Amino acid sequence: MRSQPNILLIMADQLTASALSAYGNAVCKTPNLDQLFARSTFFEQAYCNFPVCAPSRASMLTGRMASKVSVYDNACEFPAQSPTIPYCLSALGYSTTLSGKMHFVGPDQLHGYRERLTTDIYPSDFGWTPDWEQAIPVAATGLNLRSVVESGVCTRSLQLDYDDEVVFKAVQKLREVGRRPEAEPFFLTVSLTHPHNPYVISSEYWDRYEHEDIDLPVTPALPPEELDPHSLRLRQIYKFDQYDISEADVRRSRHAYYSMVSYVDDQVGVLLETLREMNLDEDTVVVFTSDHGDMLGERGLWYKWMFFEGATRIPLAIAMPGQTPVRVAELVSLVDLMPTLVGIACQGRDLVHAVAPQDGMDILAELPPERPIFAEMTADGALSPCLMVRKHRWKYIFCEDDPPQLYDLLDDPQERINLCGQERMKDIEQELSDLVHAQWDVNELKEAMASSARQRLFIQNTRQAGEFAGWDHEPRRDPSRQFIRSGSTASATVVKGLARYPFVSPKPPDRPDRA
Repeated sequence: MRSQPNILLIMADQLTASALSAYGNAVCKTPNLDQLFARSTFFEQAYCNFPVCAPSRASMLTGRMASKVSVYDNACEFPAQSPTIPYCLSALGYSTTLSGKMHFVGPDQLHGYRERLTTDIYPSDFGWTPDWEQAIPVAATGLNLRSVVESGVCTRSLQLDYDDEVVFKAVQKLREVGRRPEAEPFFLTVSLTHPHNPYVISSEYWDRYEHEDIDLPVTPALPPEELDPHSLRLRQIYKFDQYDISEADVRRSRHAYYSMVSYVDDQVGVLLETLREMNLDEDTVVVFTSDHGDMLGERGLWYKWMFFEGATRIPLAIAMPGQTPVRVAELVSLVDLMPTLVGIACQGRDLVHAVAPQDGMDILAELPPERPIFAEMTADGALSPCLMVRKHRWKYIFCEDDPPQLYDLLDDPQERINLCGQERMKDIEQELSDLVHAQWDVNELKEAMASSARQRLFIQNTRQAGEFAGWDHEPRRDPSRQFIRSGSTASATVVKGLARYPFVSPKPPDRPDRA
């Protein structure tokens, strides 16, 4: 392996760990991911730090809690001053490329990536800002349960069109760098939008499953009186009660979701095969993860925005070339990727220093067994900051407007029994509450997220009323540097020959010896 290995980061969108066979699912078919996980450092208990797309990705890229970089929801500007993984790797001599979704909001659509091969699938403006003047804050996305009642087979979808392009562009990039083995090491992020809802997929993937084999939620829909206040608010603002969700709807939606995961698995296979074809596999570290999970009907809930395991627990694996497979039971989270990937690039040397405080740590080094991990939710449905700490077997959820929640994930993995208020849990509850209040200034955070939303809504309304340039990324590629162009000093045959892989050095034709 080269002194600084290449790094390929593959991301799925809204992929819950429990959907994968490596995490115990007996239905979903993912042979490529299974093989990748089997040769990797595999993290059994990995979490996102914010169960919503844009803030979660901001946490991952900066190694900081999203609120510390002022990203509170899916329509917050990701500040350009934030040091990111691609900035740090660029400082270490890496080329940095993004293909696919990253849900950057604001004028900076690169954040340290030197090139971006595709546009994004989601808006880059402030249009999805939650309105804190409403009784329950909610973004203007119009989200509801149509994804569930209209789930099933499609011929094509917007997400298939998008992800096909994402992988096609990524494969082209890998072939380009493979032709130049002497080039600088690369950091390539390939970020797919599957298996994010809507739950629709082509028959090619749907037909890989027998419908009767699709499992139903372990915890069926709970009556309103058994739901926590935050879950009740989400049901209200997303109009769950307008839809009569049947068992057939649930099974069909999970069938489509598993089929979408199989689509992701196929794309992972294409990327890994391209690494092998271009002889890059022995020099490339492969990382696979997701930004958050999906409840998939557990408790009658769907999508994310909450701290239950379905929404927050994610897959994470790091495969180093030739490594001995390792399973890690300690708690980790997405903020750990920044120091971990920088550590991989530095190869034990002190080459770059984080210029901003880090909330994560290098998870390929020794991990403290009792280390807590944190998550936050300051978006839709949150009357004030919803905050979570997970330590050892315990998960504690705090929101000043709601009763606290404490779950023993060892004895109660479905999170059905709230232990808060029990005398025997008093010391544990206090310890975890102290961790939450040491991590966040709740009053300061509440004011910051409401103030940010007010400013963004004003700007969004003003921009929509006038003529302003958009912030959406428009990928550019210079065709004058591709293929055969005028001005080349070499012949067309030579130019095409130089692009051949593997390259074959030209030899003079055999000539008979002359006396």
